[in-house]
Amino acid sequence: MTERPIDTAPYLETDTPAGETDASAEDRPSTASAENLKLALAVAEAADDRKGGDIVILDVADVAYLADFFVLVSGLSPVQVKAIATSIRDSVEVEFERVARHVEGMGEGRWILIDYGDVVVHCFMADEREFYNLEAFWSHGKRVEWEPQGQQSVV
Repeated sequence: MTERPIDTAPYLETDTPAGETDASAEDRPSTASAENLKLALAVAEAADDRKGGDIVILDVADVAYLADFFVLVSGLSPVQVKAIATSIRDSVEVEFERVARHVEGMGEGRWILIDYGDVVVHCFMADEREFYNLEAFWSHGKRVEWEPQGQQSVV
């Protein structure tokens, strides 16, 4: 995987002076770290490399203590879900020299959880994802906009 620079400034910084309270929660900058955002974006890219579907990055830093980001991705079969999870683990180990604190579900491949501490990855079969509906459960978190590297629009 080719390393590419990730500009986190537009997401994490704002021009609003400290102490102003008129900004809505959507407009306020995240309290998540730039390094964790880079990790979440790299996880999404690695998932996309294995044709992961419906990739969503949720910033939950301001609404949960357990992580800064959740990355959710769907696969079409247990084999693909395992391949996505393996791609993510390999990519993070190479790019960030980090290994997951904990991994659950590799045996069955229906819902694999990869815990990097401040970034938690959920790789699902579509029916598992629909049933548990984590996007709705964590809907008060902010969605991070991203485009897969191979699908960036040309202007």
